[in-house]
Amino acid sequence: MIRKMWKPLVLFIAVTANFFPNLVQANDTIYSNQVTVLVYHHIDDEQQSAVTISTKLFSDQLRALKRKGYEFITMDQFKRFMSKGASVPDNAVLVTFDDGYRSFYTNAYPVLKRMDIPAVNFVITKDLDDPLHSNIPSLSNEEIMQMRREDPDIEFQAHSDSLHAMKDGKPMLTNKWMAGDRIETDAEFEQRVLDDTKKCLRKLSDLKGAKAVDAYAYPFGSYDTKTMDLLKQAGIQYSFTTKTGMADRHTDPMQIPRINAGSPYVRAHSVNNLIRHQVELEGIN
Repeated sequence: MIRKMWKPLVLFIAVTANFFPNLVQANDTIYSNQVTVLVYHHIDDEQQSAVTISTKLFSDQLRALKRKGYEFITMDQFKRFMSKGASVPDNAVLVTFDDGYRSFYTNAYPVLKRMDIPAVNFVITKDLDDPLHSNIPSLSNEEIMQMRREDPDIEFQAHSDSLHAMKDGKPMLTNKWMAGDRIETDAEFEQRVLDDTKKCLRKLSDLKGAKAVDAYAYPFGSYDTKTMDLLKQAGIQYSFTTKTGMADRHTDPMQIPRINAGSPYVRAHSVNNLIRHQVELEGIN
């Protein structure tokens, strides 16, 4: 009798886990009053690179996190947490993308929409003028506006206008240029960074990319004290780095760490392992 009852029970659990993962998720509190900020770049099913993953892997990662009890938050929630001390759910996660590739629209956005997960994409706004010009197609103005209309929890913030590039092997955001046969002055350098940042913010504001376009991801993760000061002068209040770590209320809002989940070597279950490892390293309880 027990054996006869056991088989239907096993079948029920298997079906429930497959089709209703949230009902069987682990509800462990891994961390509180912290936020894991994940970073992705390119979601593509044909191209391969160190920062490109397939649509299936992206979907599987997010589904695995949901099953483990992670709670996805919006950029607005994250800002209120950082600036006003507002509460966030236990195991809070913010999903971010860098570079504003068109694959966000074609591959990532449908997954995010279907799973009701918020996200923010940091856009290189010079590419909006000619989305097909670069090696990897970029988002268009129309695609950004469409996503904003359909889902206000999908945001678009700044990744510079034209400073996501190297000159003489150095990031353009943090290094002076040669102006003819001389190096640019301090004043010229500062004005260049201010002008580029304001131009980027203006373009995204015109598209209503967010309620407030005031966040920035450092190109190549390169920044210094001068960069932070200039970005703040231009209107940036939150800046995201490529440094690995967890964000809490004591984190400098101009040096927000993230965890890279957008590598083909990070399997579906590995994102949870990366987060737990970082929590252990930082001694967060």
